[in-house]
Amino acid sequence: MKIVTIVGARPQFIKCAPVSRALRAEHEEILVHTGQHYDANMSEVFFTELAIPAPDYNLGIGSGPQGEQTGRMLAEIEKVLQKEQPDMVLVYGDTNSTLAGALAAVKLHILVAHVEAGLRSFDRSMPEEINRIMADHISDLLFCPTQTAVDNLAAEGITKGVYLTGDVMVDALLYNTGIAEQSSTVLEDLNLELEQDLVKGEYYVATVHRASNTDTEKNLSSIVEAFGEIGLPIVFPAHPRTVKYLKEYGLYDRLPENITLTEPLPYLDMLHLMRHAKMILTDSGGVQKEAYILKVPCVTLRENTEWVETLDDGWNVLVGANRERIVDMARRMVPNAQQQMDLFGKGESAVRICELMQSLSLPGTKITGSSFQQK
Repeated sequence: MKIVTIVGARPQFIKCAPVSRALRAEHEEILVHTGQHYDANMSEVFFTELAIPAPDYNLGIGSGPQGEQTGRMLAEIEKVLQKEQPDMVLVYGDTNSTLAGALAAVKLHILVAHVEAGLRSFDRSMPEEINRIMADHISDLLFCPTQTAVDNLAAEGITKGVYLTGDVMVDALLYNTGIAEQSSTVLEDLNLELEQDLVKGEYYVATVHRASNTDTEKNLSSIVEAFGEIGLPIVFPAHPRTVKYLKEYGLYDRLPENITLTEPLPYLDMLHLMRHAKMILTDSGGVQKEAYILKVPCVTLRENTEWVETLDDGWNVLVGANRERIVDMARRMVPNAQQQMDLFGKGESAVRICELMQSLSLPGTKITGSSFQQK
């Protein structure tokens, strides 16, 4: 089977690593990088660290307005698909690269598989929400990370080709945690100390990149003020776009002393940093989930989340951009002792996804056992 995989942003590189390993054991994969994330710290380093094969095509689209960026991707991906004539196109998550890849494929009557299908924040002001809704409604195979995702699709009338597979981010974390422990020197580089049990340090990790927080001076200022009021050291790996707005609002040169602003970190360093953090402060969907899997409390700088499961047992809390709520939760949040077992799977999702893709491509193939659940 010949599969074209579309990626373009940091979270997609992480997700595609375990799936590509599984796919290439038996199939031909053509990897297309749209260039949505093009900074070396947001792109090249992930291919190197995660041993992802070099892209067969790098479209070099770069940044730009939503419609323009998506349109340019759509046109260039279409050319690749017409040349390669794949059996299936594989897309991940909820970026403009996801939507463009799915649209290009379906218009050429090529089967579409969507990894991380069924997520909903129910906030249509988020571009990501529109992207994942559209991708789900035109996909042939929908790989859901959780039962909630399956239920979301059913509520929209999507039941055919829907499978509960678990989350490939678990595969990536399990595969790379030990490697990060052995190879990363980020704690030493940032002069961070761990407690005597060598598990948790007295520092926080923060990420802020969502437009609702960065594009509004009031919100970004409130978040930065809250970080300063928390007091403990905060490591803040900042997206280039976030740095742009910090400078534009005059916040960059007057960050509180407890904040250490860094460039975006390589995956292994970020994984190591998060694993040993006291708490994570973020507006990222993926980081919320990573925090949960790593058993690190998370304060989410949003009013909603697509990962609602992380809220249920108190390991994640929504605070928006409200300074008082951020500070209050950062100081007193204590999660429940027990998490839900295997909420996002056991690290076998990539193999399950590959077998399911083959089952659709070859109708005579049957899937047996309890590994897969179709709704």
